Amino acid sequence: MKAVQINEFGGPEAMKYQDIADPTPGEGEALVRIQAAGVNYTDVYSRAGINPGPPLPRTIGVEGAGVVAAVGSGVTNIAVGDDVVYCSVNGSYADQALVPAWRLIKRPAEVDAKAGAAAMLQGMTAHYLCHSTYAVQPGDRVIVQAGAGGMGLILTQMIKMLGGYVFTTVSTEEKAEMSRQAGADHAINYTKEDFAEVVKEATGGEGVRVVYDGVGKTTFNQSVSCLGRRGVMALYGAASGNPDPVDPRIFAAGSLYLTRPGLGDYTVDRTELEQRAGDVLGWVASGQIKLHIDHEIPLAKAPEAHRLLESRATTGKLLLIP
Repeated sequence: MKAVQINEFGGPEAMKYQDIADPTPGEGEALVRIQAAGVNYTDVYSRAGINPGPPLPRTIGVEGAGVVAAVGSGVTNIAVGDDVVYCSVNGSYADQALVPAWRLIKRPAEVDAKAGAAAMLQGMTAHYLCHSTYAVQPGDRVIVQAGAGGMGLILTQMIKMLGGYVFTTVSTEEKAEMSRQAGADHAINYTKEDFAEVVKEATGGEGVRVVYDGVGKTTFNQSVSCLGRRGVMALYGAASGNPDPVDPRIFAAGSLYLTRPGLGDYTVDRTELEQRAGDVLGWVASGQIKLHIDHEIPLAKAPEAHRLLESRATTGKLLLIP
């Protein structure tokens, strides 16, 4: 089988498209023939050696959609031939992947493989952020950083479903229009305006209830400054790098909260996984959540996908197609 692996940490060029041994499912595992793999910033962190993971050589990727080709002993929730989706399991940049069967979700017929691969990680991340990390209430004012990215577009739609008022940050007018189409009430071009000043003026100095920030270093301090009393800084990623160390006293003015959530802690068992995935896939199937797939790239050209993602010039989701 073919897979994209790293033998050493580094830039996109560290990823090699190569032959590896065909896997065989063990107890509790399923072998999935991959039809589409999602590209996410966590893949960049793994390639660069920032994320912990399996020993080298390592197959990159944590999100995929495909068909069950074989199952190991003890597997009862899925069967050979089932259309499935999954995330948070290493090894999706490949023709085939071994996946713990409990992590697999059957894909609704109304959601094709590409949409399934585009929806799982970002969709469930958006779900836990606005339903659990800070549960948005009708009328809440919130900020979504990188509003035209795959996460930003999905998260904005979910927040609007909950009745929130959404500020987003974007880098171009084209991205601002995409963000508005997803439901953003106020898209701010941060290359032309200070987003913190815009938010303070628009809220009469009250600030927002929560900032959902996957950018990190370049937005962190301004994001915190936008929070109103008892506001929540939800730093769920660090696309621009980790923020500089902070003095906890900056959160004292207003009794603010800081959290660094991760999807694994919000899908800790089968019940929670099914509930979040069921909501996300159901909304995609019904059209309540609309996905934007920006590029579909052959698996062999995975380095190109990472270069595009890191350029921050993309909108929506990137997929790799075996």
